[in-house]
Amino acid sequence: MPSAEDAADFAGEGDGFERLWTPHRMVYIAGDRPDPSPGDGCPFCAAPGKDDAEGLIVHRGELCYVVMNLFPYNPGHVLICPYRHVPLYVDLTDEETVEFTALTKATIRALEAASAPMGFNVGMNQGAVAGAGVAAHLHQHVVPRWGGDANFLPIIARTKALPALLEDVRSRLAEHWPDP
Repeated sequence: MPSAEDAADFAGEGDGFERLWTPHRMVYIAGDRPDPSPGDGCPFCAAPGKDDAEGLIVHRGELCYVVMNLFPYNPGHVLICPYRHVPLYVDLTDEETVEFTALTKATIRALEAASAPMGFNVGMNQGAVAGAGVAAHLHQHVVPRWGGDANFLPIIARTKALPALLEDVRSRLAEHWPDP
């Protein structure tokens, strides 16, 4: 395998940047995506049809629900999803938008009570080009963060150290879900 110094021989003029090659990511990048149409092929349409533990559902609202991310960045990484299969935030009805926002706030409160994070990443990737893994069904990420929680282990060793099982975190969040 060529060294970093050899890379300039293959790529022309050096630009001063070090490269950390991660070709294993091509499996994900080039891989199959969930079915874009509503139904069991969409993980966010399928989850509500399962019981909470099997579907990893933390909380069910009237129009939206909260589910654990199957591939979390950190313990407690959840997704807020409308039941209705829509791709964009602007496609939500006013009623869905209100509940979507209320569930985001309740999620943050539950995470604070369950695991005392030091901060949060909250956001949506709308469209495949923007990074949405399931672009056809809107979902918002809420990722709890702690000082020192990011490292190079996922890149170098293709391993993410998660100190808690999804079901354990789901149960704890459901237990700490704020009363309406």
